[in-house]
Amino acid sequence: MTTHYDALLVLGFGGPASAEQVGPFLRHITGGRITPQRMARVSAHYAHFGGVSPLNGQNQRLADELGARLRARGVDVPVAVAHAHVAPFPDEVLADLAARGHRRVLALVPAVYSSYVGCRSYREALAAAIPSGPDGAPLLEVAKINPFHDMPAFADAQAGLLEPVVRAHPDATVLFTTHSLPTGLAESSGVGGGAYLAQHRDVIDRILARLADGGLRPDWRLCYTSQGGAPGDSWLTPDVNDVIDALAGEGVGGVVVVSIGFLSDHMEVIWDLDNEAAQTARGHGMDFRRVPTVGTEPVFLDGLTELVARGLAEEDRRGDDDCGGDDCCPNPGGAAPAVKGVTP
Repeated sequence: MTTHYDALLVLGFGGPASAEQVGPFLRHITGGRITPQRMARVSAHYAHFGGVSPLNGQNQRLADELGARLRARGVDVPVAVAHAHVAPFPDEVLADLAARGHRRVLALVPAVYSSYVGCRSYREALAAAIPSGPDGAPLLEVAKINPFHDMPAFADAQAGLLEPVVRAHPDATVLFTTHSLPTGLAESSGVGGGAYLAQHRDVIDRILARLADGGLRPDWRLCYTSQGGAPGDSWLTPDVNDVIDALAGEGVGGVVVVSIGFLSDHMEVIWDLDNEAAQTARGHGMDFRRVPTVGTEPVFLDGLTELVARGLAEEDRRGDDDCGGDDCCPNPGGAAPAVKGVTP
């Protein structure tokens, strides 16, 4: 099958592959602006797992799955992997693709929701990484698939994982969790602002509708993990641990935690939820269940493959309210060049 784009790049956040990489990784994320206290605290989280983040391997597995599924559809393009904060970086991988004769690259970032950190920052990183020829002209055309919270397979896969747990624990409160953001970034997300929270609520509505089709109507909350920044900074709340504390005070006996903010069980899931939130719940004598993320679910992978295949064929249904242009998810530090976003 002929496609407009002749290569696919899976661009992940990245994580340390050894204990020695933890410090450089954290400094890269923060631009060197990290307090010794936060450095020590987060480094201890990684040390609990030998200093190794599972995220790089998970992104590689996602790329491998997409490549196999695309080839099964007759779409034979190379699928490369790069990371925003550890090697291989986008400039290295794009330069290699250009050297191998590729000219049009479509990028997929495993981030579902619109925000500067989850969308536009990657578009800016890609623009800065495009190699140039001797005459200064870019050697590659690069575009990025827009956040895809409304891809039906995402909510369907999550609902499919959640349903049997809710059925087995009907009195538990469901906690939909996601990454906290500075309130300013949440308010400016998307086109016209407010997309980050609105998209999460849309996903929750889709999941709850699926549960209701099966006769399940659990009590639920939306809460946040992974708050960072300096003391006093305003971030999205409530924190998942605070919600668990409050539910315990109300006499709730158990929680079912669903990480709708992440596609895979990386550090901010296996530490923030499986460790910290689980300890909070069990400290109150509450039952704690955490539903797997969707990253390896066939329903999700099939839907994502369909999305990517349409993108490779240059199908773009981006509307006025979609990310991908100059007016979405503004850079709080000022405007910067960004590749275009497409909505297959």
